[in-house]
Amino acid sequence: MTFDDLTVVLKVAEFRNITAAATSLDMRPATASAAVKRVEQTLGVELFVRSTRHLRLSAAGEKYLPQCEQALALLDEARQNIRSGEEAVAGEIRLSVSSDLGRNRVVPWIDQLMTSHPGLSLRVQITDSNVDFFRDSVDMALRYGSPDDSNLYGFKICDIPRLLCATPSYLSEHGTPAHPHDLANHNGLFYQLQDIPYDLWTFKRGDEEFRIKMKGNRASNDGDLVRRWCVAGHGLAVKSCLDISDDLLAGRVVNVMPEYAPPVSELWLICPTRQSITPAVRLLRDALKGHCQDIIQMMNLEGIL
Repeated sequence: MTFDDLTVVLKVAEFRNITAAATSLDMRPATASAAVKRVEQTLGVELFVRSTRHLRLSAAGEKYLPQCEQALALLDEARQNIRSGEEAVAGEIRLSVSSDLGRNRVVPWIDQLMTSHPGLSLRVQITDSNVDFFRDSVDMALRYGSPDDSNLYGFKICDIPRLLCATPSYLSEHGTPAHPHDLANHNGLFYQLQDIPYDLWTFKRGDEEFRIKMKGNRASNDGDLVRRWCVAGHGLAVKSCLDISDDLLAGRVVNVMPEYAPPVSELWLICPTRQSITPAVRLLRDALKGHCQDIIQMMNLEGIL
């Protein structure tokens, strides 16, 4: 049972709902549920009475949680008093980030942070593979998709639209598809993980969903290389709007079949423990949210999304 687990329990008591509490704390419902279970197991009592649709405090919870809230308030006040003398965020940012997003977006953003906060230092791991926090020397990972391990903690940065992209010259030569079924006549450029290419592409229009098995002559486990192939006119690629925003805004590639959109992805900043969420992590989280929102807003204003 930790300070952070108790914070989760108090949020669940406040909202009377685990999902709502998790959302307010920037974590997944499974992570919040695991924290509640750890506290209850340590205390040896159930703090909440659960039914299919409702959750309320048990008699033990009504007795325990008000005192717990007072204790946590005192601890938080003591922690804030210690930090009150700090004028700038300092420490090492040890981050794992995917190739395309890392090289072209995140590292330049962190460079800006380090200019504003000279006490920061950076150690970055550029890889499209999943990070192992117990093996790799990183404290956080920026990844598309929510964490599937309830023991991990994280902040959802934002929802990221994904686009089908190609160059005007490729479309001029091979034709512009108007419907997902037209993609059978086109060359796909594939991202692959563990030697398995992602060649089954999904598109949605309203309630309709189309799953297309693509053919293509290029695949790589490096997302940046897939983007470069697309910009070079070698075929069609499904890319995050963050990864390919500069190319879209410059007109090097265009959004193909915008009425048939690939599923939206989520961008998460993931940490192995609540204790690893330092002021530097929170500073990076806030910077990432701001930059991502600015890019998405710009692309909306330009009529790309």
